[in-house]
Amino acid sequence: MPKTVLIVDDHAGFRGFARRLLEAGGYTVVGEAPDAASAIAAVQALQPELVLLDVLLPDTDGIAVAELLAENDGGPEVVPRVGKRWNSERGSSAAERAASSARTT
Repeated sequence: MPKTVLIVDDHAGFRGFARRLLEAGGYTVVGEAPDAASAIAAVQALQPELVLLDVLLPDTDGIAVAELLAENDGGPEVVPRVGKRWNSERGSSAAERAASSARTT
C-alpha cells in the first residue's frame, strides 16, 4: 500500500480536509499542489507513491496530468477525483480516460 501522497486540487479547503483524513489514516502527505503545473513539478521533486488528483484543474485538466504520469514507469499511482463541478457535458469519455490512465494496485 502506498504511504506517501501528493494532493492536487485547486481548492485549498479540500486539500486541507484530504490531508487531515489521509494523515489520520496513516498516510504521509508529502505535498500539495493547486494546479497541473505545480503537480508535475511536485511529483518530480517529492516522488510520492500516490497522487490524489482533481480532474478539473484551472490550467489543464487532471486527466492530461494522469496520462502524463502514467507514461513514467515507476511513477506514482494516481487516484482521480471528481468533485461537484463535474457534469455530463464533460462526458463519460473523460471519466473513462481518467480511469484507464490511473495506475491501480
